[in-house]
Amino acid sequence: HVHRVFHALTGETVVQTVRRMRMHRAAVALVQGKEPLDRLARAVGYPNRSSFSRAFALSYGIAPSAYRQRGELRPFSLIHPPEMSLMYDVILRDDPARRLAAMPHTGPYTEIGRAFEKLGAVVGGRGLFARAGHMVGVYYDDPSATPAAALRSHAGFEMPADVAIEPPLEVVTLPAGPHAVLRFRGPYSGLPAAYDQLFGLWLPGSGRTPADSPVFEVYLNSPMDTAPEDLLTEICLPLV
Repeated sequence: HVHRVFHALTGETVVQTVRRMRMHRAAVALVQGKEPLDRLARAVGYPNRSSFSRAFALSYGIAPSAYRQRGELRPFSLIHPPEMSLMYDVILRDDPARRLAAMPHTGPYTEIGRAFEKLGAVVGGRGLFARAGHMVGVYYDDPSATPAAALRSHAGFEMPADVAIEPPLEVVTLPAGPHAVLRFRGPYSGLPAAYDQLFGLWLPGSGRTPADSPVFEVYLNSPMDTAPEDLLTEICLPLV
């Protein structure tokens, strides 16, 4: 059953998500800094100025040089298909730090279910399920710039501070702070559309900047005892 939980992120959807985040960060850098476009292009993952300029113009409808000359840091007019609309509520929430008992995974994100199976076996074998909180998936690398075999992630359970976390489990701490939280209700197959909204529509218009901390998903219930249409997932985007 654990495999079904982690069909939420496909390679294509994650690539689209990362691209939107890059464009948002580039737009902020264009207005707030004076870094040459060649260097800025490399900083946001593009091999040269021309490829970056094409991607930026496709996303914002204006060339990066013209955007810089305008000098206005305002809600960005990200271009998106007309059929896309704000279907899900996004809230701003200050969250406490989360302490995870986690199993590392290296490889395609779509295969993180293997790490959750190992995690469940260890947690169950140590009698810790009664102390465990929600399942959490944490993703670190940019799949458009990192080979699939080298992608890093963690499969985790929230654990209170008084529970010892020993090998092969690892302690992962997700820092406290402001988060944009999209709560999605429905089958996991619908999560890619929720990601597209959060990064493609909400983030560019929010004026907020993602923090240097990974996006993660919190699973509020389980397909083991919940109908697909009633599954609840929080997509959590740490913010500066």
